[in-house]
Amino acid sequence: MAERRLFEDVADAIRRLILDGVYPPGTRLPGERELSERFEVSRVTIREAEIALQATGWIHIRTGAGAYVQAKLPGDGGILPQVSAFELTEARSLFEAEAAALAAPTISAETLEKLEGLLEAMANEDASEDEINVIDREFHMTIAAASNNKAIIHVIESLWRMRLELPEVRTSHSMICRKDGAARQAEHAGVVEALRKRDAGGARLAMRRHFNRLLESMLDETEERAMVELRQRAAESRERYLLSAKLA
Repeated sequence: MAERRLFEDVADAIRRLILDGVYPPGTRLPGERELSERFEVSRVTIREAEIALQATGWIHIRTGAGAYVQAKLPGDGGILPQVSAFELTEARSLFEAEAAALAAPTISAETLEKLEGLLEAMANEDASEDEINVIDREFHMTIAAASNNKAIIHVIESLWRMRLELPEVRTSHSMICRKDGAARQAEHAGVVEALRKRDAGGARLAMRRHFNRLLESMLDETEERAMVELRQRAAESRERYLLSAKLA
């Protein structure tokens, strides 16, 4: 398991304070300086933690006005099931493909324009990984909302909590997205194009292609990591053998 970064611990601490009622829904979080003093970290770490909390739907950052706790907290705020990145991506493929198909016939021009803007933002090479995660979630949740099916929207919101809050899932996606950014951008553009054509079947297929590629990349990454671990163990065994032979 990858080592947790400091901002993730800070985000977890802020999330607990929200659940404990210290920062109730709808209220403004203290400023960066106050939070940095409270948690004894830099203001950069606070900003990273707030971006992560926004990505998971806990707060909303208003430019020039600060960070506000969402009026409606994501899910039930409870403990998430421990699922693998592969399991989660399979589930997302099922629900998000159908959400895209439902959205296609009735999606508004305003929503399509918003999706185009998110595509442009996602292509920004200067954006950090956490900023891309915020944009990516907004892209998929915009399509889910356009399905006009509250049950599907709730399920996809819960799946995104797992995607962004489970450390192993987040690490797996991080490794893949560093390599496949161009492919992800093209796949998202394909979904928007099908939605623009009001093509339900095409939107479903485009979304499935996106997740199928993710699943294939996860399998490749798993195989690659297994080979690296195997080589490391072989190198350690060889080193021990040579050392024991020298001492004999």
